[in-house]
Amino acid sequence: MHHLLVSAFVYAGLGVASGLFYREFTKLNGFPEGAFTQLGLAHTHLLALGFFPFLILLGLEQAFRFSAARKRFVWFLWLYHAGVVLTSAMLILHGSLTVLGLESSKMIAGVAGLGHMAITAAIAVLFTALRTAIRTAGAPAVRREEPAPVAVRGGA
Repeated sequence: MHHLLVSAFVYAGLGVASGLFYREFTKLNGFPEGAFTQLGLAHTHLLALGFFPFLILLGLEQAFRFSAARKRFVWFLWLYHAGVVLTSAMLILHGSLTVLGLESSKMIAGVAGLGHMAITAAIAVLFTALRTAIRTAGAPAVRREEPAPVAVRGGA
């Protein structure tokens, strides 16, 4: 659970820092205010895909202990972090090139696409871990009943 809290905190910091970078970098380079650049999207992606989901996952972990499915939980974390970082890094790179008036390559979009695919795979893994945890939490305890004693008629 500690990892989820630290992840939320780190993504909140990165989201705020990327918003600050966006504002200051565009001003410093005389980029027209209101003109589109993907730098603004990095701020949103880091908060919406990083900060908020990990806060929600903290509550789900408290309720269902889905991290008990250790292997799935670790796969989810690695895939999700890789996806969010890759996607956000490509948004920052592409946006910076736009502000500087430089040409971007299609490779940037391709790598950002890989980031989105990793996020999608991570969400699928998360749902399998959650499903298992919810089924386990909702399953009634297995009770073994002793067989009823057999009445013996007649005496020996």
